Amino acid sequence: MEILGTGIDLVENARIAASIEKFGDRFLHRIFTANEIAYCAPKPNPVPHYAARFAAKEAISKAFGCGIGKTLGWLEMEVTNDELGAPHVVLHGAGVELAAARGVRQIHVSLTHTDAYAAANALLVG
Repeated sequence: MEILGTGIDLVENARIAASIEKFGDRFLHRIFTANEIAYCAPKPNPVPHYAARFAAKEAISKAFGCGIGKTLGWLEMEVTNDELGAPHVVLHGAGVELAAARGVRQIHVSLTHTDAYAAANALLVG
């Protein structure tokens, strides 16, 4: 087992709230998968949950060293929860191809949030 990359990100929840308020579903469906929206939307305060997933996607892209855009898109990374509630990363499309090309066998991610901030770190393991 080898560590192939690491990434971290911190997001102000107010920034995500402002984007949701300004762009609504257009923003949500551009950044989050249907499963992520289904998880976050019913929460009494969904913003910190969206922000944590936003931070996770940024952290994952940093771990890959490519950023979000041409090589890896927002919807090609999905943060789900396992049966115990721990966050789990599912890659789609180009994300699967990128992981295979880099020899990534697992992506570990950790999320945290407060009323004001959300943070995540990601670790690529080969």
